[in-house]
Order: sequence, then C-alpha cells, then structure tokens
Amino acid sequence: MALTLTRWETVKGDPEVSCSMSKYEDKLRVFVAENEIQAEVISFAQATHSVAEAAAAVGADPEDFVKSICMVTMGGKLVVAIVKGENRASTSRVGKALEIPRPRIAKPDEILELTGYPVGGTPAFGYEATFLMDPRVLEKEKVYSGGGSGNALTYMSTEEMKRVSCAQVARVRK
Repeated sequence: MALTLTRWETVKGDPEVSCSMSKYEDKLRVFVAENEIQAEVISFAQATHSVAEAAAAVGADPEDFVKSICMVTMGGKLVVAIVKGENRASTSRVGKALEIPRPRIAKPDEILELTGYPVGGTPAFGYEATFLMDPRVLEKEKVYSGGGSGNALTYMSTEEMKRVSCAQVARVRK
C-alpha cells in the first residue's frame, strides 16, 4: 500500500479568509486520501492564484510550479494541459497531440463546472478530463500545483501526478 502524505493544515491568520474556498480544498483532500495519492494539500492565508503569488507563499522558485490550463473541445469535452509555471500552453499543439480540431481556452465558469474547482486553484488531477503533460514538467522531481482554491497548493512528485491524472506526455507548451 502506498503511503499517502496529506498535510491537513488550518489557514494561518484570519479564519474567515478561506471559508468559502475551504470546501474545494476539503474536496481535494478527501480525493487524495480516498485514492491513496502521495501528495500534500497545503492551505495559506495569502493568495496562491498566480505562480508568483504561490512561489512567495511557499518560499520556492517559480520553476517548481506547474499550471493546469483548461481547454474545451468542439464537442464540449475538457482537456487539461499541464505545463511548467513559466510556460504557456498552445491550443494548436494540444489539438495536434490529440488529433482533434484546436480546442479553446475554457472560461472561468466552465472551469468550475467541468472540474469542480475554481480558476487559480484547479489541481492537475481529480476530475474527468483528458490530461496532457508537457515533457518539461517531468524534468522536476516534485512540483506544486493548484490545491483546490486560490489559497491552496498541492505538492507531489511529477511521476505521481502523471499516474493519477493518466496524463499523456506530449509537447503542449508554446
């Protein structure tokens, strides 16, 4: 049985800060625990919405982060491109990798509806989607990604992220 590392932390500072977002973080924590995923879900009082904010909150380099860029196919299916924090995802490369017409970037309300998580906290796993992981992500042993809300992060190995998302490795960065 794999060891599940889940850090259950309360938010430091004002307890009202993350009241509305904690349901998303809790949802992710439950998913991690129930599926025995080797990951930590860490909550913060300050925003971790952008890579710069997340790096400051954790005291890590921006290169230690990945983003989940949500896209929608012509048929309404969710595709998630997992790229390093300093990279941008290419819709044309995603389309080419999946041999489909170029998908479009999802709108914030679509991201919440399709993933169950808000923009700025969307994890790289834990919901139904086709996941593509850029090979540069695998250059890092461990990375931070969305933790369910704009005030939380997930920390895990890139191999574990690839495994739990069933990601196909393909160049999807611009």
